[in-house]
Parts: sequence; structure tokens; C-alpha cells
Amino acid sequence: MKIGIDIDNVISSFDNALLKEYMKHDKTLRNSGIVDEMAKDIRQGMFDWSSEEESRFYNENIERIVSNLKPIRNAKETIDKLKLDGNEIYIISGRDNGEYSNLMKMTKEWLSKYQIKYDKLILVNAYEKCAKKEVCIKNNIDVMIDASIKVCSELKDTSTKALLMNTRYNKHDNELERVLSWNDIYEKITLLNTKTDTSKINVIIDTDLDNECDDKFALSYLLMSQNRFNVEAITIAPYQHDNEFLIEEGQEKSYKDAMKICNFLNFDYSNKLFKGACDYLDNEGNVENEAVNKIIEVALKNEKTYIIAIGAITNIAMAIIKEPKIIDKLEIVWLGGHSILSKKNDEYNFEQDVLAVKKVFESKVHLTIIPCKNVASNLVTSIFELEYYLKGKSKLCDYLCSEFYDDGKHGKQTRRVIWDISAVAYLINKDWFEVSYINCPNINEDTSYSLNTSNHKIAVVDYLNTEMIYKDLFSKLKNT
Repeated sequence: MKIGIDIDNVISSFDNALLKEYMKHDKTLRNSGIVDEMAKDIRQGMFDWSSEEESRFYNENIERIVSNLKPIRNAKETIDKLKLDGNEIYIISGRDNGEYSNLMKMTKEWLSKYQIKYDKLILVNAYEKCAKKEVCIKNNIDVMIDASIKVCSELKDTSTKALLMNTRYNKHDNELERVLSWNDIYEKITLLNTKTDTSKINVIIDTDLDNECDDKFALSYLLMSQNRFNVEAITIAPYQHDNEFLIEEGQEKSYKDAMKICNFLNFDYSNKLFKGACDYLDNEGNVENEAVNKIIEVALKNEKTYIIAIGAITNIAMAIIKEPKIIDKLEIVWLGGHSILSKKNDEYNFEQDVLAVKKVFESKVHLTIIPCKNVASNLVTSIFELEYYLKGKSKLCDYLCSEFYDDGKHGKQTRRVIWDISAVAYLINKDWFEVSYINCPNINEDTSYSLNTSNHKIAVVDYLNTEMIYKDLFSKLKNT
């Protein structure tokens, strides 16, 4: 389990230390003492100081105060136990707000001084809306422990469970789940670990395997990463090239390709492999098909399901239309369209079923887009590199090398982009990606995007680390 932990008022006794300093300084002013015991914040209304007096004292002394904080009772010991239990500890602090001269150095030294163990330290500006929420989403944080009502409230619509550390200044909220001590934290996290296998996430891959070789690499990559994924279903997306064949024919070929890869990897695809739509939503395609029904079934039974969408997004749009209840239980990672700044989305996955894209965008489902041009297009490799790493390693590796060189549709090529592995890699390790959170764009008649600041937020990948993705892919495939 990945556990996010704030520092101030969670690991450190920030409020207690600040209150002592304010009471000490009050004696040098008017010696009035605390004038409002019920104040929600030490800095606002607890003392009879002017705002100028309060700000001056805070700004001149906060770095000294924070550098000398003490850990809360049992914080270090409990974090040690959580690490021994196999959890990953992410220290996520909102201190990056301009109040400190060398924040990273100061924080690392404090954590080292008290021997606080952690896997990653992330500093954000707590005054920025959803700053910690975005960090939790990007890093797949399972549980976030914070003393801020705002932070915990923002996490309500994500897959991150928020635990509010109880303090005297956040007691006015009764809706969030609280923890009263580090012993309480350990008990709650231990209980969560026994209830669910948090090492794996539930996934469906929606793919048009016969369309291009990249889908075959992506499915193989997914099935070779089952330490990370609980593969719930493989659903076949529609595709067609200039009416050269019926969509049903492409469905059948993709279905057989999926069976072949599953057999190479001894993956039992019974009740896992399903054919999807035989026409696009744009053409008033029927929402009744095996893939749509399976997507709905899986989504309703799980608390959270991720869909890796690497074709036309038709099946997913149809599932949302048929059963809107699944919207809050899905997160979609879609390879489709181009950069937000592109003049038009002349991209295959997008253009095949524009109405389906619109329906998914408008549904407000949790969505991450990996644009093709300028992002996934960086995943270029060559047959020479593939053969160096993979040829002769297994029947699957030889098959993938052969399909890369000649996929039967786009001519023989020594260099290609293996686009679709990006969507699988994104759920394996988000550290390989840089993401922006934007308001969901509108889709214009010419398929270009236009931004609308009132729309819900989605994630858009801006950059991916090609080297790390291929290193992981080759490492897994050569061991098949």
C-alpha cells in the first residue's frame, strides 16, 4: 500500500509549538493572553494582535519554529512498523509556499534528525487548490493522512482514502474519517491491508489488436505485469480502414490475436475476452454487446476499475450510456487525439468515433488522455533494437518482432512507434510521466479542442520517459 503522510500536525507537533511561541511573544506585547479559546486557527483571532503584528512575528520566526519541531508521540515508531509491513511511505507536505529559505534541505535534515523513514518526499504549496490531490492521483496513493479538512475533502472523489488527523482546530468537521493517534492510524491501515490486495489494481484493456502491432505489444506488456494488475477483461474495440472490410471481420481477427497472445503467456482468457461494438456510436451503433456488458459488470462489482483504452473509445462510451452508475467507479486512460494545442485531431482512435469521445468527455468520468502527436509519438524504436533484446527469447518475442517488421497493413518498416504501450506504462509507474490537470476541453466541429474553464478537470500527459518505458517492456518480455 502507498501511504501519503503530511508532516505538520501529523508527524510533527506544529500547532502545539506554534501556540507556545505565540503565548511567549504575547507577554512582550500587551500580555493579554488567549482572548478566544474557540478560535479555529492560532493565527486568526486567538490573540488580540493586529494583523500586522501577527504577520511580522510569524514571518520572522516560522523557519526557526519549524526547524525545532518535535515528532508527535509514536509517529516514528509507527512509520517504522508500516515500512516493515511492506508499505511505501510518501511524505507529502504543503510547506512549499515561500515561507522558507531552503525548504528541501531543512525538511530532509529534520526527517533525518528524527530518523523518519520514507520512500519519497514531495513538497507542494498547500495554498494551491487540489495540489495534494494531484500528487495523490499521480502517485497512486492509497491512503493520505493529513490534518487539513480542505485536503481530505478534495480527496473524496478520488481513489485515495483520506484520514483526517484530529487536532483542536479541525473538530468543526464531522463528515471526514478521523484518526486520533498514531496507534489509531496503524490499526486502520492494517485493517485496510487485510480487506484488499492493494498491490494490484483492477484493469480492463479495450483494444483493436488486429489494427496495428502496437496493441499486441500493449496486451503482452499488460499480461507480463500481473504483479501490478488484476486483469478483469480484454474487450475488443471496433476498427475499420476505408470500408475495406466489415467491422465484424476486424473484431474476429482481433479476437483471435488476443487468444494467440493469451496462449503464448498461458493466460486463462475464459470469461475474460469479449467482442465489442460492430458499429460506431457515430453511426447509431447498438449499445448491446458482450464487451459493454462486461465493462458494466466489472465496474459495478469493484470499488475502482481502470480501463486502458487504446482504440476507438466506442465500447466505453456505450457502457457509460447504458449504465451511468459506473462513471464514479471508473478511471480511463485513453491513448487518443493529439496535443491540446493541435489544430485538429486527425488521429485514428479519435476520428473513428468522435461522438463516443464527446460522450466520454461530457460524462465527467475520471479521465487521463495520452496524446499521440508530441507525446506517445516519442515511443519510436527499430526492428534492430527489438531483435537485439527480444529475438529468440520466446515464441511470443519472435511473434512480436515479426509483427513489428510487417504487420500486414502498413507495409514493411524497420522503425515504428509502439504507441499503445504508453497507456499500460502509465499505470505501472506514473513517475515516468509528466501530467497537467486541465478543464476538460470542448470538441469543435473540425475536431479541434477549445478550452472551457468551467468544465470538470481531466489529466493530460505532457511527457513520457521513453527510455524507462522500453527498459521495463524489454525486461519483462525477454523473460517470457
